[in-house]
Amino acid sequence: MSGEFLGTFENAVNKQRIIIPAELRKKFSAASKQTIIATIGPYDNIAIYPLDNWSALRERLRNGSEDDRELLSDLRDSATPEQKLESPYRIRLSDELLEIAGIDSKVILKGDGDYISVWSPEAYRRVRLQRLEARKSRYKSSDYQI
Repeated sequence: MSGEFLGTFENAVNKQRIIIPAELRKKFSAASKQTIIATIGPYDNIAIYPLDNWSALRERLRNGSEDDRELLSDLRDSATPEQKLESPYRIRLSDELLEIAGIDSKVILKGDGDYISVWSPEAYRRVRLQRLEARKSRYKSSDYQI
């Protein structure tokens, strides 16, 4: 499987295409064949899965609960066909996904473990602030200690 995607990057959208930063590209495994599936993400953003990670997710959801199978159906409904990373590591996002995510000319790309999330900068900042506020009341400094 492809490695763990971490980090946050800002990028431009050019003719529905975005460039995957080198720090994220290097996590793609050989098994992914530099091929991705883009679909709707959990916060009305876009989720980009390397092909091997998509296949693993698909199998887990297919063999899971009824809710899992329904999520798989929703992901398929918004999914783009498989696409190879273009040179220089660009991918094309569908009009539908860009509209759902409210993306226009700029994006935030965020490593989210098994996938890369793509956000409008405004939505990313809003969700990030909400999550930071929730974290303050949930964790204390000792939770960060080994």
